[in-house]
Amino acid sequence: QVQLVESGGGLVQAGGSLRLSCAASRSIFSINAMGWYRQAPGKERDLVATITNHGSTNYADSVKGRFSISRDTAKNTVNLQMNSLKPEDTAVYYCAAERSLSGPWGYDYWGQGTRVTVSS
Repeated sequence: QVQLVESGGGLVQAGGSLRLSCAASRSIFSINAMGWYRQAPGKERDLVATITNHGSTNYADSVKGRFSISRDTAKNTVNLQMNSLKPEDTAVYYCAAERSLSGPWGYDYWGQGTRVTVSS
């Protein structure tokens, strides 16, 4: 089991930056993968970025070159640096952990989400 708590969301103008953080309740060293997803109003939950326990990363095409995912095993956190934000990045951002064939959207554990609003 692992509990995830996201932080760092808020209101920002287009072109600005935010840094989201996901704090895990236990060591993330052995967690096979963690990721960030987002869900805009009336839309499906979509992948934003993932990182494996080997450090391999993957990004949605819409955020490549603007967002960067990283993990800090000393602090048991996974972070999402978001630069050059656009109004279409507005969504609730969710942290996920432990890739699984049976978990929702392919992960066993989810945080409660943090809201990001980008104004034009």
